[in-house]
Amino acid sequence: MAHVLITGGAGFIGSHLAELLIARDHHVTVIDNLVTGRIENIAALDASPKFQVAIEDIRNTNVIDRLISECDVIYHLAAAVGVERIIREPIETIETNIGGTEVVLKTARRYRKKVLVASTSEVYGKGVQFPFHEDDDVMLGPTIRNRWSYAASKMVDEFLALAYHKETNLQVVIFRLFNTVGPRQSGQYGMVVPRFVQHALRGEPIIVTGDGQQTRCFGNVHDVVHAIAALNDTPEAIGQVVNIGSNEEVSIMELARRVKARTGSSSEIKLVPYDQFYEPGFEDFRRRVPDTGKIKQLTGWVPTTSLDETIDQIIAYEREVLNG
Repeated sequence: MAHVLITGGAGFIGSHLAELLIARDHHVTVIDNLVTGRIENIAALDASPKFQVAIEDIRNTNVIDRLISECDVIYHLAAAVGVERIIREPIETIETNIGGTEVVLKTARRYRKKVLVASTSEVYGKGVQFPFHEDDDVMLGPTIRNRWSYAASKMVDEFLALAYHKETNLQVVIFRLFNTVGPRQSGQYGMVVPRFVQHALRGEPIIVTGDGQQTRCFGNVHDVVHAIAALNDTPEAIGQVVNIGSNEEVSIMELARRVKARTGSSSEIKLVPYDQFYEPGFEDFRRRVPDTGKIKQLTGWVPTTSLDETIDQIIAYEREVLNG
């Protein structure tokens, strides 16, 4: 039993992680500014004596100092997320991701607390060697494209965390998440699966950007939080960068077709150019496929939930929301 702090813990992934850790009898403290997180995500945990929440920004050094001093391990998930938000708010994206991580790492060093830092498959940029391996070289797009500010800021987070590990022996683990999906994920900032499901259930056009042939691997959130927890339980993971994701690759057009079929929707599937949906000159990955051999070797973890099962879980959740 441990006392854990989850930054961004009212978010989609953070709230599922909080549920898992409380079920394992840990004490959990969540900090979230509720910009993209939602209090509804953690409402079911309020009754637990092992749970507490602070509604605050992670850049508030006084609050973070107190919370980290009281915990045993930190799961640092707080970040600016969502392609639409990143394009619209690049300053907040960069300052939240880098500034927030700096505050967390400095304070963790002060109290010698272990930190697991959430990163992203976005750091692989325009890589063309598949599947993506943790040691691959990366190439991002030009700085005039806001789309790459998120990837660049998360790369700095990784460099900073590894620097703290190297210079101060701080216990740090970095995990790169690949397109995590499941119940409670919001479609508000361009998250593709809940957006498709919401539109299908309402009979609205399902908007597919680009030519629809770009591919992704969608990992179920329940699988993903078990992977994150497993990394904390594995001493060999300290100082490592580890991919977490599914190996089931699907095109976005095929995803739209599956959502339409599994909802029984009559919605039209409509192709919309990137420039119209995001911004002029928007650049996207053609493929995003993780090599998950490292986490399997370290922890024994493998994903167990199929994409169709995940879609069905999201449909059930969104139907419940839609019906009040």
